[in-house]
Amino acid sequence: MLSRKGIIPEEYVLTRLAEDPTEPRYRARERRARFVSKNGNCNVAHKNIREQGRFLQDVFTTLVDLKWPYTLLIFTMSFLCSWLLFAMVWWLIAFAHGDLAPGEGAAVPCVTSIHSFSSAFLFSIEVQVTIGFGGRMVTEECPLAILILIVQNIVGLMINAIMLGCIFMKTAQAHRRAETLIFSKHAVIALRHSRLCFMLRVGDLRKSMIISATIHMQVVRKTTSPEGEVVPLHQVDIPMENGVGGNNIFLVAPLIIYHVIDANSPLYDLAPCDLHHHQDLEIIVILEGVVETTGITTQARTSYLADEILWGQRFVPIVAEEDGRYSVDYSKFGNTIKVPTPLCTARQLDEDPSLLDVLTLARGPLRKRSMAMAKAKAKLSISPDSPS
Repeated sequence: MLSRKGIIPEEYVLTRLAEDPTEPRYRARERRARFVSKNGNCNVAHKNIREQGRFLQDVFTTLVDLKWPYTLLIFTMSFLCSWLLFAMVWWLIAFAHGDLAPGEGAAVPCVTSIHSFSSAFLFSIEVQVTIGFGGRMVTEECPLAILILIVQNIVGLMINAIMLGCIFMKTAQAHRRAETLIFSKHAVIALRHSRLCFMLRVGDLRKSMIISATIHMQVVRKTTSPEGEVVPLHQVDIPMENGVGGNNIFLVAPLIIYHVIDANSPLYDLAPCDLHHHQDLEIIVILEGVVETTGITTQARTSYLADEILWGQRFVPIVAEEDGRYSVDYSKFGNTIKVPTPLCTARQLDEDPSLLDVLTLARGPLRKRSMAMAKAKAKLSISPDSPS
């Protein structure tokens, strides 16, 4: 994994890299609470769960979900408790057989060289971890001791399998691989093929690929049904496009994923002025695929609030051909440039295609350009569908 300091310039911040703590933060306006944070964590607190016993029905998943200090504590205590438990059993067997009293016990002890609880504890460790130093061993004098030997070996194997499996799953969790799947800090809205499009950039910092990578997008906003029911988190799926079409992407180099804002899009009536006042809008992007090296499915998430969407800008190219191979300049991953874009909604653009004439004259003389801009603004000012 790339270092998060020194490799990528501080003035450029990736979605999954820590933001600059020295950057000033202005709180003149309270922002909407995120449903999904920029690093992909879901901002949801579960309270008043009465059926806590359901978590014990899936003990393995519960152990994997625990934080590392608790996992290591349970890992250590499971072995210590089992050693102490069977040490007590071995000590009781020796005590019942009379092996602890020197000179008074039977000629053949159940377990040789057990004279105290300490020696019984050492023998318990030797049995469970199969060390076998050779000083202590079970004899054929006591069938019960042979049975306890078998039981302790089985219990030790079960503890090893569960705890080692838990440690492996925690170290190979899917979200670890997602740390190197990055999204642009801002999304943009600009023209592509004469249609307004919502665009973002996604990339992978590792050379190992994500197989069968798919990307999905949802709009989350607060809505009210015609019956008056308030839905605080109404989720609407919207299609995403990439350079080859469809949701499947070949993420060998950073890609610009875009959504065409058409009549079926929930962003159809979104205007530039809404990006500063639309507090209930949040766009969630989900990238999912199979890790090539481990075969584990991973998922990376991010979200964009209204004030994180830049109108009339597009991403700069970052892939260039050098010395017979393609190179990616990640220092420009999130950089954007301003481009001529109509200051209207996609609905207004569909109803009045002449608004695109402003863009065709953008490269013409300054006087024609100014006249075209004034004409377009006049149309927008008298349009009955203009957003409030």
